[in-house]
Amino acid sequence: MKKSLFIIIIFFSWFFSLKILSISFLSLFLRQTKSTPMAKPKAPRRTLDSYTVKHINKTVKAGDCVLMRPSDPAKPSYVAKIERIEADGRGTNVKVHVRWYYRPEESIGGRRQFHGSKEVFLSDHFDLQSADTIEGKCTVHSFKSYTKLDAVGNDDFFCRFEYNSSTGAFNPDRVAVYCKCEMPYNPDDLMVQCEGCSDWFHPACINMSAEEAKRLDHFYCENCSSEGQKKLQNSHTASRHLDTKVETKRRRR
Repeated sequence: MKKSLFIIIIFFSWFFSLKILSISFLSLFLRQTKSTPMAKPKAPRRTLDSYTVKHINKTVKAGDCVLMRPSDPAKPSYVAKIERIEADGRGTNVKVHVRWYYRPEESIGGRRQFHGSKEVFLSDHFDLQSADTIEGKCTVHSFKSYTKLDAVGNDDFFCRFEYNSSTGAFNPDRVAVYCKCEMPYNPDDLMVQCEGCSDWFHPACINMSAEEAKRLDHFYCENCSSEGQKKLQNSHTASRHLDTKVETKRRRR
C-alpha cells in the first residue's frame, strides 16, 4: 500500500512539473511573437495609362520614346521606349518598364563609318527604371522617314537595325550599299547621284571636294562617263536654259 501511494505521488509530481514547464515555454513563445510585428503585405502595383513627369512638365505613356538620365553624367542621355508604366496603390513610386535603344558606340562592334550621328539600335534589353530619371521626350524615326525630314532636331533619332545585346547580331544583317567604297548610306554624308546608273557616290571617293560636288550640273560615274558625254552633247542646247543641278543626298541639320 505504501509502495503504491509512493508511485502515485511521484506520478503527480512529474505531471505537474511537466505542465508548469509547458506553460513557461508557451508564455515565452507568446512574448517573442508579440515583440516581433508581422510584416505588412506589399500593396499591389497598378498600371497607369500615362504619367506627368513634374520636373520636365511632360506627360508620357506606353509607346513613347524618352531620354533617360545616364549613370555617368559625362555620357549622353540614354534613349528608351516605354513599354509600361506602373505605380503603387497610392499612385506614387512610379516606375517605367523600358526597352533600351543602343547607340553605335554602345554596341559590341562599336561605331562604324556608315553609322549616322543620330542613329540608334532597338535592342532586346528590357529594364525597370524610376520615372524620375526621364529627362525628356524624343522621336525615333524609321530610316526612310528620317531621310525625308526637312530639318533634324536635337530630339530626333532614327533606327534601321534591331540589336541583340548578348551576341552583337543585327537584324537585318544586310543592307544596300552605295558608291565605290560599297558602304551603307550614312544620312550625314553628302553624296551625288550618277545620271547613268543612278548609284550614289561620296565626293571623296570620286576625287572631288564637297564644294565641287555641290556645284555640279551633271554627273556620270566613270563606268557611265562615255555614254553620259554623248547624252550631254545631244541635250546641250535644251539644257542650257534649265536651272537644274545634280541631286545631292544629305540631311539638313
